[in-house]
Amino acid sequence: MWEPRGAAVRAATVALLLGAGACYCLWRLAAGGRRGRRAAAARGPPADSSPPVSTHTMDVDALQKLIHLLQATDDPLIQEQALITLSNSAAFSVNQDIIRNLDGLSVIGGMLFNCVPKVKEKALNALNNLSMNIKNQEEIQVFITQVCGTVESAPLNSEVQLAGLRLLTNMSVTSDYHQKMINSIPCFLHLLSEGTERTQIQVLKVLVNLSANPAMTRHLLRAQVPSFVLLLDNCANRDILVRALAFAANLKKNMNDEEGTKIEEYSEDSIFFTLSRDSAPFAQRLASLLHHPDTEVKEQVVRILTQ
Repeated sequence: MWEPRGAAVRAATVALLLGAGACYCLWRLAAGGRRGRRAAAARGPPADSSPPVSTHTMDVDALQKLIHLLQATDDPLIQEQALITLSNSAAFSVNQDIIRNLDGLSVIGGMLFNCVPKVKEKALNALNNLSMNIKNQEEIQVFITQVCGTVESAPLNSEVQLAGLRLLTNMSVTSDYHQKMINSIPCFLHLLSEGTERTQIQVLKVLVNLSANPAMTRHLLRAQVPSFVLLLDNCANRDILVRALAFAANLKKNMNDEEGTKIEEYSEDSIFFTLSRDSAPFAQRLASLLHHPDTEVKEQVVRILTQ
C-alpha cells in the first residue's frame, strides 16, 4: 500500500533509533549476565555508582546526527526515540563528554519545554544519566528551575514527576546548586505527604541531600508537613523509614550546631516544632523505633537521640 513520504521517513527514522536502542539493550543484558555470575563470589558496586567506562560507545558522528535530528524534528515520536537512544548512550562515561562537547546538553535541556509529557520525561531521563559527570552538572544546573517547575506541575506520582526528582537527586548530591531548589521545598514536602511510596522514596533522597547542607536548615525547618511523624512507623517501608530518619537526624544536628535559633521564626506546624524536644509524638515514635529489627533504622534513631 502507498504510504505518504513523511510517514515513511518517520517510520524509517524510528526503526533506526530503535535499532540503536536494541543494540544497547542486548549489551546491557549480556553485561548483566556477567555481573550476575560475579555477584555470587563478590558483592557488586552500589546502585548509585558512576557509569562504566567502556569501548561500547556510539561514535561521535552518530551522536552528532542524533542531536541534530532532535533539533530538526517536531515529531514527538522521533524526539522520544532520539532521547531514549541518547539516554542509553550516556550510560557510558566517554559518551557523556562527547554529548556535552557537541552541545547536546542544551539541546536535550530544550526538550524540557516540550508540551508532550513523554518527550519531557525522556529528556529528564537523558539529563539524569548525563548528570553523573561534574562538568555536565555545571551546564545542566541552568535547567534546575525548569526541572523544579516540572516536578511541581506534573500529575502526582507521574513518570514525569519521578524523572524530575531523580535528576534533582543527582544535582543535589553536592551543595553547589541547593539554592536553586529553595522555592520548591514546600512542593517536596507536599509530595512526601501525598505521594505514593515510590514518590516518597525519591523525594526523600532529595530532602536528605538538602538537609546535609547547614545553609538549607532554616528553609527546611520553616516548611510545614504535619504528617511527617506518621512516616516514622515500625510498619513503614524500610527505605522510607531510613531516609526519613536520616532527614530528621541531619536537621537535628544542624539545629544544635546553629547559634541563635529563634523559636518565634517558626510556626507551630513547622518541621522545627515537629522535631523539637517538646514534641511528644516525635519522641514516642523514636522510642518505639529503638526496637526496630533493622540495624540502620536503630542507628539513625540513636543518632537523633544523641544530638
